Amino acid sequence: VQLQASGGGLVQAGGSLRLSCEFSGRTFSMYGVGWFRQAPGKEREFVAAIHWGGGTPYYADSVKGRFTASRDNAKNTVYLQMNSLKPEDTAIYYCAAAKLRDPQTSSGYDYWGQGTLVTVSS
Repeated sequence: VQLQASGGGLVQAGGSLRLSCEFSGRTFSMYGVGWFRQAPGKEREFVAAIHWGGGTPYYADSVKGRFTASRDNAKNTVYLQMNSLKPEDTAIYYCAAAKLRDPQTSSGYDYWGQGTLVTVSS
């Protein structure tokens, strides 16, 4: 399995970005996908997870109501729409995949992408 995250960049506070995570190498519809982030000097933290069968994604409390995860199985891609961005959202964002699971802990994932940097200026 390979994951390719993209879409990061520099945005002002209050702005929006959409991250993409392109999946390849296995049957995408059998994998749950999680988004995690790691800010400088901090541990990696859970952001969102979307079930392998679709349904309502899970979100960290810090992003609930601002971020939306979705998946397009026809394109083997998961998206993270980030609105009302705050400086504290600045981090490297990673997507990860787990077969027939959608855990909220990083240890539950088998495959990781390389990360994409999101910088939110105040």
